[in-house]
Amino acid sequence: MTGAGVALLAGTVSTILFASSALPMVIKAIRTRDLSSYSLANLVLANVGNAVHCIYVVHLPVGPIWALHGFYVVSTGLMLLWCLRYRGATSHDALRNERRLA
Repeated sequence: MTGAGVALLAGTVSTILFASSALPMVIKAIRTRDLSSYSLANLVLANVGNAVHCIYVVHLPVGPIWALHGFYVVSTGLMLLWCLRYRGATSHDALRNERRLA
């Protein structure tokens, strides 16, 4: 196997591992709509970082880094949108349930 082949294999494996490590977080956010444990500042910063990193990635040949970066762009973008959308909703729902039980 050549050096380029080893690099491509390593990139593919690391892309699968990194994406797999983030999937449970995204799936939990989809199911529960509870993003209270996520820092809004961190999600904003991650999205800004992804936007800047796009400049770098688009100048690279298509490969595993494109897949990994695409996954990060989509997942952090969705997490930010859900955080903004559901942050108030979860506390409002808890208050409504508390009043109903009282």
